[in-house]
Amino acid sequence: MSQSIEVTTHIILRDLLRHQPAIVDWHHYLTMARLVARGLRLSKSSLIQTGIATHRSTGKYRLSYLIPALLWHESVTIVIPTAFQDCLVNTELPQIQQWLNLSKPVYRGSNPPAPEFTGLWIVDPQSWLRLQLHHPASLASQATIVDSADDLENWAQELLTISITDRDWEQLRSSQPSANWERTSATKIQLLANLWQRPTNPYNCYLLDSIDRVLLEALIDLSEPNLPPTWQQFDRELSAATERLVWAQLDRTRGTFTLSITPTDLVAKLTPIWQHQPVTLITSAVDLTADASGYRQELGLSEITSVKFPLDRQDDRFKLYIPRWMPMPNTSKFQPVLVDEIKHLLYLMNGRSKFVVIPIQDTPLKAQIAAILAAEWGTRVQVDRTDLNESNILVCGWEFWQQHQDDLPTPELMIIATLPIPSLEDPLVAAKVSFYKQQKQDWFRLYLLPTGLRILHRALSPMRSSQGIVAIFDNRIDRRIYGQQVLASLAPARRISYLELNCLDSA
Repeated sequence: MSQSIEVTTHIILRDLLRHQPAIVDWHHYLTMARLVARGLRLSKSSLIQTGIATHRSTGKYRLSYLIPALLWHESVTIVIPTAFQDCLVNTELPQIQQWLNLSKPVYRGSNPPAPEFTGLWIVDPQSWLRLQLHHPASLASQATIVDSADDLENWAQELLTISITDRDWEQLRSSQPSANWERTSATKIQLLANLWQRPTNPYNCYLLDSIDRVLLEALIDLSEPNLPPTWQQFDRELSAATERLVWAQLDRTRGTFTLSITPTDLVAKLTPIWQHQPVTLITSAVDLTADASGYRQELGLSEITSVKFPLDRQDDRFKLYIPRWMPMPNTSKFQPVLVDEIKHLLYLMNGRSKFVVIPIQDTPLKAQIAAILAAEWGTRVQVDRTDLNESNILVCGWEFWQQHQDDLPTPELMIIATLPIPSLEDPLVAAKVSFYKQQKQDWFRLYLLPTGLRILHRALSPMRSSQGIVAIFDNRIDRRIYGQQVLASLAPARRISYLELNCLDSA
């Protein structure tokens, strides 16, 4: 190839965009394509924040990495969620190969291809991370592109978490001589009793205290010669030199619990991945800054090329309503005023019968709001359901909305009671905050706020495509210093007044 892959990619993609009007318009196709091509040529890692809403437009940016990956003369690994792979392998790649008159081989699977393979390896994030974390020697040091890397930390955390369920307790009991059966059952019953006495919290999640850990460690020591595989893994993590988070998820209705253990800090686990091969991480928006210093610190990424594309087009703007008279969320006055404001909004929207979503993080508040609204709007109000139509009012948790928003109708109105900043009432969040404090780091600026803003950015994705209305009743946006960062993360948006909002009923 006489010219660099950056130049070749630019020319080919520019001509393709001119002659394929069906391709969705995006301002940054060429810039991103050159960045990816440069990374391939120089074997350099990079982070690209596309800023693109995933709802209804997933993959708008894919041309920008697929074309240089297809033109590259060596193998390229493309890590992409399973939900997108069928479209990628069966539709997008064949179409692009046809446009480019190429026939680069494509292999899709959870195991690595043969060493001599020079095509595209399509693999899901969990399989790729499992190999990187547990079997790195099985992977060649080849260029890798990770699509939808916003969830990378969560994927790694899930893979590194070892859980003990009822089935594992049964396996432990059956693996032991009969003389130990009573001790196994007694330990499980005692742990359950200890957990049951803990004060209830909305998450039914409890960190194991020193008494719980002594009970558990004594049982493991007694069972040591014949520990089942999951218990062996749990024991190794429990005995690890570095800090581990150990907790129980209690199901009070069934009287059961699940034990889990995970590393508190992922940096030591993830850093070797970035040293093993050049990686291009493609995200929506993971940091307010272009260099994504907070995100890189969480993942153990060193100084790399980092680019953030802005959402600055007129058709990316939604209407933002933030009333200034709301009480603070941590006061007793907040909920009654919140209920009245939500009802007012829904009455304004009532004649339009459009889909409304109300994500609420606080579990008791979510149930209370749903019950109050159902008394007025009946079966239009649904809680954590996906079989909905465009006239429903969905009350759900933030996690539920993030998981299912692409499969639900596009909302005309989103009502946000409070910002999705992780709650210190969640013992796991509190434990991570404690870790930041031990490191003498700013736990709010480095952990709670960025996590909340990422959740918010992704949750608002469909509102940009519909140019709908987002109402936020958390007045910390106007009364706290970090409110300006929240507003910056919401841009581009057009803030509307109470009078403009009331014009809805005549629209």
